Amino acid sequence: MSTRTPTAAVPAVPAAHAPSTAATVRRASWPAVVALGLGIFTLVTSEFLPASLLSPIAAELAITEGTAGQLVTATSLIGIVAGPLVVSSLPRLDRRWVMAGLTSLAIISNVLVAVAPTFGLMLASRLLLGLALSGFWAMSLAVTAQLVPADRLGRAMTIVNGGVSLATIAAVPAGAWFGEQFGWRAVFLGAAAAGVVTLAAQLATLPSVPPSGAPGFRALVQTARTPVVALGILAIVLIAGGHFMGFTYLRPAFESIDGLNPSLLALLLLVFGVASFVGNVVAGPLADRRLQVLVIAAPVAIGAATVVFALGGAHLGVAIVTVFVWGSGFGAVPTMVQTWMAKVAPDRLESAGGLVVSAFQIAITIGAAVGGLLVDSVGVQAAFIGGGIAAVLGACVLSSARRR
Repeated sequence: MSTRTPTAAVPAVPAAHAPSTAATVRRASWPAVVALGLGIFTLVTSEFLPASLLSPIAAELAITEGTAGQLVTATSLIGIVAGPLVVSSLPRLDRRWVMAGLTSLAIISNVLVAVAPTFGLMLASRLLLGLALSGFWAMSLAVTAQLVPADRLGRAMTIVNGGVSLATIAAVPAGAWFGEQFGWRAVFLGAAAAGVVTLAAQLATLPSVPPSGAPGFRALVQTARTPVVALGILAIVLIAGGHFMGFTYLRPAFESIDGLNPSLLALLLLVFGVASFVGNVVAGPLADRRLQVLVIAAPVAIGAATVVFALGGAHLGVAIVTVFVWGSGFGAVPTMVQTWMAKVAPDRLESAGGLVVSAFQIAITIGAAVGGLLVDSVGVQAAFIGGGIAAVLGACVLSSARRR
């Protein structure tokens, strides 16, 4: 499998914008990579907090819990356009200040949510968080690529994406506990305080990072139209969409397990979260050394696990094993696809990062919608089997695109 991209596929860029201009930045920047991971952790934690606080929020604002749940939906929907928007609208600004500005925007969002007297203001404040989160994640690939040598990019993205895994495990239970102790508004103030600590870490460790790749909206469109990148986006939608076809409906699937009780349900969710973290840790070295193996292994793990769970998940032992394999596979996906994009579009990292974020948000929307149709028309098993097939198809597309 060749690691070179034909020059006709991705237009050349001026040397002033190429990643090589940051050679002086790459020398000793692991603390800055950790600061980026801390930023992702803080932002994703903030995104998930309402899920653990829906009841008290709904009670205080006199709305339904379903309405309160739109505080989570809003951040995902704006993410479809926010990542590319941030990349294309700030073509020449030092990326150190872009990342710091996005973190500051998240701090403002959490403070506004904490003091908002109405649901409308809370919803608008969450849109700010969606902009901050998607923009930060979109920029993280290009910024990280300038902080470490090219042959350590996979490991560095593991650290950055580790923030997602840790937030997935910790955000909901921590939010619920602190909400019970201090009230839901205090939880968002605490998230804002965590954002201040994150901002300080970024300002202390991030060096000046020049833009990477040709600037502006035109470069974004050119990158999206590159055949190998377009196939990569399709693969991401298939893999992540397949995952969310099943993952969105884990609760009704779990309820079919013999002898399941609330404690065992919590255990299975914890197993998935821990497995996701393990998968992310393993993905880094594999992405640097055996990317072609990871491109197949991670999606196939998702596909095989979801299908086996659908066919035999009524037994607790089978459920635990398949959930662990599933979580491990999906935990590897963000680092896998970001490293893959860095290989096929090395002079369009910022545009590629924005497109990856959009692809993930589209996958969440499509996967949940298609899964819901299958659950209602056929049954929850059909959603899991369909999701598994989609993930494996995504692996085939991604592998064949790279060979091209």
